[in-house]
Formats: sequence, structure tokens, C-alpha cells
Amino acid sequence: MINLEILTPELLELNGIVDWGYNESPDPSTYTEFLEWSQSSNSQPLSYLQDHRAIKRKSLLNVYPDFQSSISFLFSYSPKKFDQDFKMGNYIFACDGVDYHYELRERLESIGKKLCSEYKTILDVEPVLERDLALKSGLGWFGKNSMLINRKHGSYFLIGSILFPHKAQQQIKSNIETDHCGNCTACIDQCPTEAIDPHSRTLIANKCISTFTIEIFKEHSAPDGYSEASEVFGCDICQDVCPWNRKILQDQTEFNGEKSLLIKNFFFDRKLEVVIEELENMSNREFRRLFAQTSLERTGRVGILKNLKPFLKNTRNMSRC
Repeated sequence: MINLEILTPELLELNGIVDWGYNESPDPSTYTEFLEWSQSSNSQPLSYLQDHRAIKRKSLLNVYPDFQSSISFLFSYSPKKFDQDFKMGNYIFACDGVDYHYELRERLESIGKKLCSEYKTILDVEPVLERDLALKSGLGWFGKNSMLINRKHGSYFLIGSILFPHKAQQQIKSNIETDHCGNCTACIDQCPTEAIDPHSRTLIANKCISTFTIEIFKEHSAPDGYSEASEVFGCDICQDVCPWNRKILQDQTEFNGEKSLLIKNFFFDRKLEVVIEELENMSNREFRRLFAQTSLERTGRVGILKNLKPFLKNTRNMSRC
């Protein structure tokens, strides 16, 4: 049995966790909707959501046959202060600039060992509907931008979960949170590429700035409206305008950590033309070495150049001289 009393406020704070929830059902409540979306044109070009892994997402038993329960955690990340006219998604600075997959996996492993000798950690690289798992754990509702929104903590957090072969000692019933978006359409109205389908409340992936800037690694035409935005890696527009994030945005923080400062100094403390010129003269190997263990490493030098070049046409002193 798992003793949930181990999850003390001190342990949660130490690991940057602002909320958690418990669940005993292996079956996602939104799998049918996911499958319909993944098989539609709106999911292109995210092929990894359409192959055999789509079927695996039907049940947690497909990734952990001994599943009896799960705990989902919300790892908060504070939005960073950007003085420039363009920015990167705040999530890449969540762990002081280190790719969160490395850091959060370690935190989940540490917590898992305290709770049980057997467990499996889950992040967004496993074939699991992690938003649905958090939804069923009572941690929020799906906003119109398809993101999980928590009443107290908005949506500026990353989701990590642990699967167990045992149930908790304590009896906990998690209720799915009521949808609190109401008639608000801020995220839909403010998306410059019109990437949110208001009817299904899902993303049109090939219009989404995050898809373009993170998932496409080579030269590719940008979605209409891209250069009117300011996001060059990831995208926070639909979060920035969400009323549930107003309080979070009031507590913006400075850049901290070696990797965060590296990214800031390289991209935001110089003119855009200088940044692009250095990237063009840099080898792919040098780029990987320089930005190793950051989120930028995955997209690569060519992908980052693809993201930056459209802004040369309408540069407005985008970075400090």
C-alpha cells in the first residue's frame, strides 16, 4: 500500500510541486476524443500521435501492466521577464534552462522511491494521455486552448505522474473539475495563426506556433500570421491572455541558472541579425554542444534559424543593442 502522508508540504515545495492528485482508473476519460483528433488532419504533422502509440494511450495497462493507482503532480514554472520584442516559451526556463525532461524525471524518481519500491514515472514522452490523467486526478479542466487549467495555479505548470502496482492506504476520491472557461474566448481570439478550433476545443497543429517552432526541424513555410506574433520557440500567447493566469503573470521572475542565462545572452542580448549570422556560421555539432541538455537541442540549429528568419522582415529593434 502507498502512504500518501509522505507527500508533505515540505517535500512538495522542495520539488516545485504546487498541486497533486490521486487516481485508480487505468482508462482515459477523453480517449475517444483524442483518437478522433489524432486521426484527423488537425493533428498533422504530429505523426507520433497517430502511429501505434495512439492505441497504447487507450489504457495505462498498456504501458504498465501492473497498474493499480497513479499520482499526478503539477510542477509550476514562473513566467520570465522578457524586455525584448520577441520571446521563447517560458517552459524552456522551467528548470533553470535545463530540458525539463531530465530534471522532472529525477524529481519523480526521488518521490517514487519514497512511496513504493515499484513504480513507473510518466512524462509527456510516454504514450499516455497525461493531461487526461491529471484531469481524472481532479487537478483542473481542459481550457478552450486544450491546456489543463487549475483554478489556483492557472496553466503555467508541467505535468508529471507516477504509476504504482498498489493502491493508497487512504481513501481518496478525485472529482473532475468543472469547466470554468464560461463564455471567455480570449485564447481563441488572440491566437495570431487561428490555431484553436473553437468547436472541438482542440489545436489545429499545422497552424500552431509551438508545432512550427519546436516540431519542425528543417526549412519550412511558417503558418499565416506567424510573423505578426513574437514567439520564436514555443508559444505562450494563449496562456498569457488567459484570465486564470493573471495572478501568475504578476509574479514574473528573472532568468536564473547557467543554461537560462546562456539562452538569454545568446538570443536576447544582441541584435537579431548578429544572432542569425552566428547561427549560420556555426556547425550543427557546435550548436548541439553549446545548447546540450536544453530544449533547443531537440529542434537544432536549422530549426532555430527557420524560426528566426521571418522576423528579419519586420524587425523592430527586437533585441537590445
